[in-house]
Amino acid sequence: MMKVWNRHGEEIVSNEGQNNLLKNLYGNILGRSVLKVLTLPFITHLGGAVMNSSLSKKSISSFVEKNNIDMSQYEKKEYKSYNDFFTRKIIEGQRDIDDKAEHLISPADSKVTYYPIDENTHLLIKDSLYTISELLEDEKLAEKYKGGVCLICRLCVDDYHRYHYIDNGKTQCYKYIKGKFHTVNPIANDYYPIYKQNSRAYSLLSTENFGEVIYMEVGAMMVGKIVNYPKQHFVKGEEKGYFEFGGSTIVLLFEKNKVAIDQDIINNSLNHDETKVHLGEKIGVKFDKSMIE
Repeated sequence: MMKVWNRHGEEIVSNEGQNNLLKNLYGNILGRSVLKVLTLPFITHLGGAVMNSSLSKKSISSFVEKNNIDMSQYEKKEYKSYNDFFTRKIIEGQRDIDDKAEHLISPADSKVTYYPIDENTHLLIKDSLYTISELLEDEKLAEKYKGGVCLICRLCVDDYHRYHYIDNGKTQCYKYIKGKFHTVNPIANDYYPIYKQNSRAYSLLSTENFGEVIYMEVGAMMVGKIVNYPKQHFVKGEEKGYFEFGGSTIVLLFEKNKVAIDQDIINNSLNHDETKVHLGEKIGVKFDKSMIE
């Protein structure tokens, strides 16, 4: 079973209720039948409308209590809906943004996993396996990242759901990919045959210190929504966008010899475990040729 560790090498026990629910849904006949209905367009729109309605406010207090969320870290306001609460803003100064140019920072509060990129790399994202080319839907662009590094930053429902830029730079292009869910045989056993891909969006960022980086947001299957702010130029630590309800994931792709990820994150990932990090925290350094000499 995958474990989560903090930067001091201590195991963290976290609430994985939503993830366990989804695994159960994908893993049996009845659950997959339910998901087929839940992913119909009119159902997902209805779910989003409910989360944006004032009726959804009633669930906020119980959610905060259940997940032990420290609301003193967030701006004080009266939330209009559950989604308004879910996308809450953190108080300035509650996260230290490491401003050393050569330091790579975490884009969000999340649990991070490291993958070296080669021709055999398969990324496990929200219980789906992707090759780099499948993830990007672009074989030529995927080739650019062979020999490089991938980081998967998994956000849980109780995390701060806004994400930020990892360096100074400019945006080269942006692409949105619509999600898919298809059960080939609704009475099949176990997880297969299932074909599912989450909705996702990615920006190709030209950064000052880490080369051309793919910064991807992966939305939830159902009511999850990605909201990005269009910016041609950006600075390190600046807010890039946010996720609405659903819990979501950020994927970062780096070219070969552009970044060296911190060793504790690599070690935990090699053991198939995750590392808990906070927005703005150092998670790697700019690659230097001396590292391979």
